[in-house]
Amino acid sequence: MARNAEKAMTALARFRQAQLEEGRVKERRPFLASECGDLPKAEKWRRQIISEISKKVAQIQNAGLGEFRIRDLNDEINKLLREKGHWEVRIKELGGPDYGRVGPKMLDHEGKEVPGNRGYKYFGAARDLPGVRELFDKEPAAAARRNRAELMKEVDAEYYGYRDEDDGVLLPLEHQYEKQAVCEAVDRWKAELASRLAGGQNQQVDEEEESIYAVGVEEGDELMSEQQEEEEGAESFIAHVPVPSQKEVEEALVRRKKMELLQRYASQALLAQSQEARTLLGL
Repeated sequence: MARNAEKAMTALARFRQAQLEEGRVKERRPFLASECGDLPKAEKWRRQIISEISKKVAQIQNAGLGEFRIRDLNDEINKLLREKGHWEVRIKELGGPDYGRVGPKMLDHEGKEVPGNRGYKYFGAARDLPGVRELFDKEPAAAARRNRAELMKEVDAEYYGYRDEDDGVLLPLEHQYEKQAVCEAVDRWKAELASRLAGGQNQQVDEEEESIYAVGVEEGDELMSEQQEEEEGAESFIAHVPVPSQKEVEEALVRRKKMELLQRYASQALLAQSQEARTLLGL
């Protein structure tokens, strides 16, 4: 009974719609936009196309429609988008607004265009179809190879390890391992010394230690003397003439200075008397 009542209501609705449309001819959208010469009608057909696109975009979001139905819907949406563009051009020719510049782009932004295929877009579930998903997978851009100058900008003191101790962690660890290594070396030396003493080699060990220290001192003196000679960079020199001391050189300079002053400020008679006095004194 409920089903029959539903059918009756549907038939009544169709009959009522037919009565309302009686005597009127339903106007159809022109196939070409250039056939329309009225601006209000052109805007009406544009709004109608936008409504159809919205409905089909909502339908294509359902991935359960099947591959063939999704492809057909995507083709229809792209066809309606092209038709909408034609009507926008016609509206501009008739003196209307330029919808290509000021109109909303929401419907266009819902689609994704394949690189290299300008104009055709994929909407909704069409982007996940086999063969389409691979088109949107872009290869990762290759890393730009840096030249030597750019690499040298990153080379600083930290690159060479001069700032390793600044973190306050490395130095305490180094001191800890150093103490541990010293303790292990001392224990090892004590163990070797105890084993030698246990074998009756006490006297021999003392003699060896004394001889080692003596040789070490002699070798150290020789090395120090050789190093000192190398640093001075001078060979042994024997003087064959008497070399004046520093004091004698200073006295000679003072006498020379006095003579220059006497020659500059004293008269000839005073110079002769001074020379005679020096001769008498044996200077």
